[in-house]
Amino acid sequence: MSASPGRNRKATTEGYKPKLITTIGAKPACLVNASVTYVGDDKIYAFGGFDQFTDEVYNHVLKLDLKDRKWNLVDNYGDIPGVRMGHTACLWQGDKLLVFGGENEHRQHLADVIVFDLKTAHWTQPELHGTAPRGRARHSAVICDEKLYISGGQTGHDSVLDDICYLDLKTWTWSRTWRFVPRYDHTSWIWNGRIWIFGGINDDMEKTNEIWWLDLRGSPGFETAMHYGTVDRTLLSTRHRFTTPGSSSLATGSTGYTANSSVQSSSLGPSRSPYSVPPGSISSLKFHSSPNLPSQAAGMHFHVFTSGCMLDFVTPAELSCETSLCSLELDTLRWQKLADGKDMYNPNYRWHYCTTNAEGTHAWLLGSPAEPATDGSVSPGEYLSDVLAIDLRKYGILGNGLAADPRSKIPSSDANVSSYLSGIGADLISTFDMPPASGSGADFEITTEPDDFEDDISATGGNSSTEVAPVSQPIHVHQYILCTRWPHFNRLWRSQMTEYHTKKMHIPEPYSAVRAFLRYLYSDSIAPHPTNGPTLKDVAGMLVMCNIYDMPRLQLFCVNRLSRELDVEHAAIIWERAGTANEEWLKRRAAAFCLNNWGKVVRTAGFRALGSLAIMELCAEADVNARVVGGEELEMLGQLDRSFPGNRKRSLGSAGVLTAGEEDGDDDVEDDGMDVN
Repeated sequence: MSASPGRNRKATTEGYKPKLITTIGAKPACLVNASVTYVGDDKIYAFGGFDQFTDEVYNHVLKLDLKDRKWNLVDNYGDIPGVRMGHTACLWQGDKLLVFGGENEHRQHLADVIVFDLKTAHWTQPELHGTAPRGRARHSAVICDEKLYISGGQTGHDSVLDDICYLDLKTWTWSRTWRFVPRYDHTSWIWNGRIWIFGGINDDMEKTNEIWWLDLRGSPGFETAMHYGTVDRTLLSTRHRFTTPGSSSLATGSTGYTANSSVQSSSLGPSRSPYSVPPGSISSLKFHSSPNLPSQAAGMHFHVFTSGCMLDFVTPAELSCETSLCSLELDTLRWQKLADGKDMYNPNYRWHYCTTNAEGTHAWLLGSPAEPATDGSVSPGEYLSDVLAIDLRKYGILGNGLAADPRSKIPSSDANVSSYLSGIGADLISTFDMPPASGSGADFEITTEPDDFEDDISATGGNSSTEVAPVSQPIHVHQYILCTRWPHFNRLWRSQMTEYHTKKMHIPEPYSAVRAFLRYLYSDSIAPHPTNGPTLKDVAGMLVMCNIYDMPRLQLFCVNRLSRELDVEHAAIIWERAGTANEEWLKRRAAAFCLNNWGKVVRTAGFRALGSLAIMELCAEADVNARVVGGEELEMLGQLDRSFPGNRKRSLGSAGVLTAGEEDGDDDVEDDGMDVN
């Protein structure tokens, strides 16, 4: 078993495509404003909703088993809730659905809370204390720190609510209500001690791309400091409400189910207006324009939160529109386009709901074919018959567990309080690459190829078979740590190969990449750092090593960082390394970046380091009818970035973010497409 299979590796995959699943069984109708929630163990539950073809509102519970690809109508017991639509259903404690509000068939807006036990299929209605909020539908709900936060929604006379409150799930007591932002059909989530609101429809009945956030940390009104939260996994359809019948008589719809309208709940809390100002600070930001900003007015949008960013699935609508998967990084408030719609969605399908797992690593779109049936039977578009299963990790998404705030990890020891790392990694890193004579206890040496030798090979097109590779200086490590953290080394050691006896290993990869790889084994981090963190070039080299040694966790770290920090200087080398590591999505992303910034990329050291064959392959990434357009022509077409006019200064907005306005002597500020209020 050799340390490395060699230098000449080629990509063998064709890239990732989301999996389309066609279901069987008791498929529900394409219900409007039902709740669809992933509950774990490959199960999705749907509850309630309005059937636009029969004008019926339901209170059925349906379960989709993704393994069997089969829908089943769930027999449920207890305090069965009345029919409703526009409610929310949040996964609570891993085995319960917490349902709040909605609108029944009489257009009454509800403010009740019902709990569905997934294990026993039993409904219970807890005894609530305090003053309930106003009844509402098409609001948002999210659970964090044993609190159910409710914001916005619609109530009687089509008014848009602008309030926020929470239900303490330990005492079942409602908090007071505060003024926030008027929205419905929006998404809310909690991250970094704040509750965030995005999208939806405002009080002017317009779709908006504003993002709002309310600081919850350290506020007596919210009692305790907030921790890392989860997004509401019930995303409502953005379709408008259909007229519903006023009769409560039983009727059978196209699904074959009978609408249970005999059991209803219509507890409406009193109106509390005007609302008080919340104890935390409120900030908002409006995006005006950006090359990667998805238009909320076109397509069917689904918003989910994961890994410190919000994802926007722009899916096909009734009319043709540009589709995509975009992300908004909350720490930088920067939009990125992760994938084109043509690489994700079949244009012949329409998607009505989206749900994600608690880890934020997978998403499922539920919908149906758009074409009508040709044999005169029921149109397939009347049922939620198909599921698009999306592995978000293929697009560089880490998941909530890996992307958690490092401050929440176990701190390092007292000896390393100043380290930028956390946990035991801050202690172990002090022993990395220290010779045995220093007392570090190192008992193994690893050599590599010098970095300049790699550049020489690239310049000659990769023909290194006749050259004798020089050896780098040794890297001093501990075999115990390598055995524990590196599966390949553990297998090599247990097999007692030559390296076991000589206490040495040679890895035919660039020195800087190997050293960064070994440093990760000690620190469990590839985060950027001015002096100690790996550079983008190092991370690109590590990506190749991840593919060689089958280390998917580190590979995901590398793809995530390379995609987030993709820049002109490293775009070509990231493209080349992504192809070698079989990361087709990252390769396409880097290729598009290179082509969009061609004049700058071809003048970088990374591009010049490519071999002749690699340069030809990169040029072939362009469309067959592509041509080079000069800067002046691009300016005429309005494609170049424009700066603010010189008479616009910069100011500090109330959110504490530097925006168009502060007198710092810099009038040539690039338009970032953001307006902070």
